Amino acid sequence: MSSESVMKAVLVKDGKGPIENLYIGDAPKPQATLPNQVLVKVKMFGLNRMDISQREGEYPLPPGTTEILGVEFSGSVAEVGPNVQDFHIGDEVFGLTYGGAYAEYVLVNAGMLLPKHPQLSWEQAAAIPEAWLTAYQALVMNTNIKEGDNVLIHAGASGVGIAAIQLANFFKANRIICTAGSQEKLDFLRSMPLPPTDTINYKTEDFSKRVAEITGGKGVDVIVDFIGQEYWNKNISSLALDGRMVILATLGGELMPQGAEITPILYKRLRIQGSTLRSRSQEYQNELINGFKRDALSKIKGRSTGSPGEAGDFKIYVHKVFKWTEIQDAHREMEQNKNSGKIIVEVA
Repeated sequence: MSSESVMKAVLVKDGKGPIENLYIGDAPKPQATLPNQVLVKVKMFGLNRMDISQREGEYPLPPGTTEILGVEFSGSVAEVGPNVQDFHIGDEVFGLTYGGAYAEYVLVNAGMLLPKHPQLSWEQAAAIPEAWLTAYQALVMNTNIKEGDNVLIHAGASGVGIAAIQLANFFKANRIICTAGSQEKLDFLRSMPLPPTDTINYKTEDFSKRVAEITGGKGVDVIVDFIGQEYWNKNISSLALDGRMVILATLGGELMPQGAEITPILYKRLRIQGSTLRSRSQEYQNELINGFKRDALSKIKGRSTGSPGEAGDFKIYVHKVFKWTEIQDAHREMEQNKNSGKIIVEVA
């Protein structure tokens, strides 16, 4: 294999395993040979919990997806395939991919790329795609948020949670209630330029009782959940009449809790939807990205990570940037749930 057809990438020894199995090795370098394909030279990539599941061999990959980890990145265009008109060699971009972002080069569909604004740093751009598009999908396409809704966002200090808080503000939600598991994370949420209206420490408080107090017994119209089993009964209790809940992960268990009742779903006319992003079709993802570009992209201002700027601008919060030679430390940081905002890795 010639040097021009080889690149460096983060690989997993034996195909799956613990953090210690992550290493940087050689992998085939992809090429943009088909219509609408773009090859991007990766500058930064973002970490997501699905990366941990995939590393452990517990995440089913979409058909035809590379086994190299990573679904979001920032970088510059290195090659363009036939019919690509919106991007040119040298353009600074960021975007989503079905896999392969933990590498020097990643091959993507042009429809999943966004132009990087000069005010955005490389790490901020890499922190946007998965978190912000998941949050946009959850609030707009899954739960149809509307002005005046009361919203409950779990894992408020996660990348998706932080994006959802800002989008809920943008769409003029009434009460924006967030849960987190430490005083440090609650303080972080309250420090945001557009903070949630209410925060709850789920380790010391019953969030369903607090939701009832905050909403005067009405409940919330929208819930964004990542927990599943552990929160099921309290989530159902917290939903208002005609409430909508989207479940994005099952971090607290995959089975229904013992004694879970169907009756409240029936009489409260609840709508509950599960959703993932990575398994969606190319057409769906392109539609999602176009909607996000239309509604939200122009509101994102980078500058320093997480610092206040003009009122109304979205902020990108980066927890920490690791060199990719520190990829094991980066995964360890996420596994230990230390981050408020995105963990980013620099390819260098």
